[in-house]
Amino acid sequence: MAIANLHETIQASILRRNQLNLEITELQAQKTLATYSQADLQSLLSSEKHSVRDYFKALFEGDEALQEEYLNYTEIPDFEEEIDRITAQFQEQLDELTAWETAIDAQITTNSAELEEVKAYLESYKGMLSSNIQEDFNFGLNG
Repeated sequence: MAIANLHETIQASILRRNQLNLEITELQAQKTLATYSQADLQSLLSSEKHSVRDYFKALFEGDEALQEEYLNYTEIPDFEEEIDRITAQFQEQLDELTAWETAIDAQITTNSAELEEVKAYLESYKGMLSSNIQEDFNFGLNG
């Protein structure tokens, strides 16, 4: 009877181990997506900032009054305001992606810890099963 209970416990542990492995794999795929999305958004932010720089540089080079008033295009007040606006626009999205990635990392860590625990229990159960089988075999020989 004890052997049957251990066998069921082992089967349940194997099922949980497989579920955890699948969840970790799915979470790693989500993390890859989050990382890619974050990189893509950073690239878009850089592109937007580059466009603003090109616009103000062309504006500065084409206007002698601006050249007399400022040393270069980055000193034009509207330039900094536009860069700050674009950065603020993207920052919320970047923060959300970072939070998502952090949550995924935390879940991977939790699942990995549980997986290690299940693996340790599984080894323990297998040892008990082996021991019980040996005891039952020895009992049968001596009885």
